[in-house]
Amino acid sequence: MRRLFLFATVLATSLNAANYLMYVGTYTGKGSKGIYAFRFDPATGKFQDLGLAVATQNPSFLAVHPNGRFLYAVNEISHFERMEHSGSISSFSIDPVTSKLRLLNAQGSLGDGPCHLTLDKHGKSLIVANYNNGSIAAYTVADDGLLNQSTAFLQHKGAGKIPHRQDGPHAHCVLLSPDERFALVADLGLDEVLSYHFDVARASLTENDPPFVKVAPGAGPRHLAFHPNGRFVYLINEVASTINTFAYDAQKGALRDLQTISTLPSDYKGQNDTAEIQVHPSGKFVYGSNRGHDSIAVFGVDPKAGTLKAVEDVPTQGKTPRNFAIDPTGNYLLAANQQSNNIVVFKIDSATGRLTATGEILQAPSPVCLTFVPVN
Repeated sequence: MRRLFLFATVLATSLNAANYLMYVGTYTGKGSKGIYAFRFDPATGKFQDLGLAVATQNPSFLAVHPNGRFLYAVNEISHFERMEHSGSISSFSIDPVTSKLRLLNAQGSLGDGPCHLTLDKHGKSLIVANYNNGSIAAYTVADDGLLNQSTAFLQHKGAGKIPHRQDGPHAHCVLLSPDERFALVADLGLDEVLSYHFDVARASLTENDPPFVKVAPGAGPRHLAFHPNGRFVYLINEVASTINTFAYDAQKGALRDLQTISTLPSDYKGQNDTAEIQVHPSGKFVYGSNRGHDSIAVFGVDPKAGTLKAVEDVPTQGKTPRNFAIDPTGNYLLAANQQSNNIVVFKIDSATGRLTATGEILQAPSPVCLTFVPVN
């Protein structure tokens, strides 16, 4: 037992001592050229600016391969007014020493305005969501990181309550279930979270039964996050500035609505669009970002029911926090303020979930996505 304890202690120490690269996806133009990099030391909470990692167009969402050797980015290119499918996905190799990214290949996203992508836990397949035309496409991933041609494509149909926001389907997020048998897709235009059977080996998608769960008309589903226990799913709604808590049926890949809660203080009457949602690794807290109110909404999680209780709303010290990330240690939250070109670092209170600004502010042009890669 003592030998096992010592091994666990050494392993925990080595994990805590690991450094990380943090990659920042951006919208290009207005000073940005592509993906930027920082080095993060979790022991001190400090970041070192490493500059431009690679030039690429509108890498607005990023995902890292589970082996840490490859990074994937949507290229959110839009020619929707001409009904062209112009978006793409790029694959890069990661140099852990220099942080530089090298383009391996790219594939068309089979849609317009790709905005989100996800990889399975072994890095064998990838799914992308195309916002403008409301579709998803799947791909197999080769051992050398290359993206193969698409293996599946699904086009959503319909419209929602708000004409100028929900004139058609707008797939905004793809989330794999913990057992990876199902893919859940938040569609802002349809006010639905759709469920698909997913075959990881073939990267195939087929309709599930039930095929979707509805949310309130005009809510505008945006991003999803699983609780670490796999029993609950949280959905942030962009238009209504709310979060839905769902119970998840792992056998059926189905969601049951438990609660809807606002991301805003009751006295706020201004314009707001929500963006990102994350569950703390401990499962004790949920965070959501508000664009307009320009804050991070903090919630406590009921450990049995999975429902949320508001804790606080914290100003992000910048404008338009489209994305934020919790670092791999669970000690820090970084808010990416798109319109003020900065990333503000907050310390997370492990007991309450509350956020305190550390005073460290990173400069990055039009930051819209943050992701971490462990390095030696």
